Amino acid sequence: MRVEAIRSDRAAIEFRSFPPSAVDELVGALGDKITVQKSDWNCALIVTPNHQRKPFDDARVRRALTLALDRWHSAPALSKIAIVHTVGGIVFPGSPLAATKEELQQIAGYWPDIEKSRTEARRLLKEAGADGLSFELLNRSVDQPFKHLGIWLVDEWSKIGVKATQRVLPTGPWFEGLRNGSFDVAIEGNCQSVINPVLDVSKYQPRSVFTEQYGNFDDPDSIDLYQRMLHETDPAKQRKLMREFEKHALDDQTHEIMTLWWYRIVPHRSYVKGWKIGPSHFLNQDLGTVWLDQ
Repeated sequence: MRVEAIRSDRAAIEFRSFPPSAVDELVGALGDKITVQKSDWNCALIVTPNHQRKPFDDARVRRALTLALDRWHSAPALSKIAIVHTVGGIVFPGSPLAATKEELQQIAGYWPDIEKSRTEARRLLKEAGADGLSFELLNRSVDQPFKHLGIWLVDEWSKIGVKATQRVLPTGPWFEGLRNGSFDVAIEGNCQSVINPVLDVSKYQPRSVFTEQYGNFDDPDSIDLYQRMLHETDPAKQRKLMREFEKHALDDQTHEIMTLWWYRIVPHRSYVKGWKIGPSHFLNQDLGTVWLDQ
């Protein structure tokens, strides 16, 4: 993803995120002539079931799909080929409002025992009458990280007897598909700028209050939980409400399915000074403090 560039008579440098393998090649070729900055990225790659299409109107089916994903063991391998890295919930990793690993492991899809999770997923599918489920996964025609995660998802779901086939579209038609609801399940994202967890998680409410929610569900309880959290002034109580809201969104109702958080990896020439990586590609675009030390 292109972020910004600076140019002079002697250099043309782009501040953009690279996949890990490309960065390794650059470091191997340039050594100390290159600097690599890394940061968790305020972009969550998520999977959205269309609640208006059967059997995804059934929370048991949605829950089975999240239970199938082995996030803890897959993250290290995926982070070597894609710009993803951190297992997390709906809140930016490391934020005071983010779930700890122990808290996450209480949520469906984050249990440490993947075989237990997948056994429960198969049971739920059978109970819901969705044995042998097949569906189409809408994905964006962008390698990083969409295509990589799409392949991983299809493979993970196959381990509970679910067959997913991908419909990969260019960005414009992909957005149109999300907006008009012409999909079974879709890969999309929740990318924000300034880290503000309470505002950032607005997306996990119904479309009636957040227009970029594409799951097509109605959920007054979700709205009520969010409003209580939004207006809570005690940090400890607000954090408790965030855990309730997160569990409601990802476990009880499984309105959304989290995969992994994006990860920024920005290599640049070591003589470029004054630029500091941040958690968003929307910010830090003022190059007034950037200079070349040669």
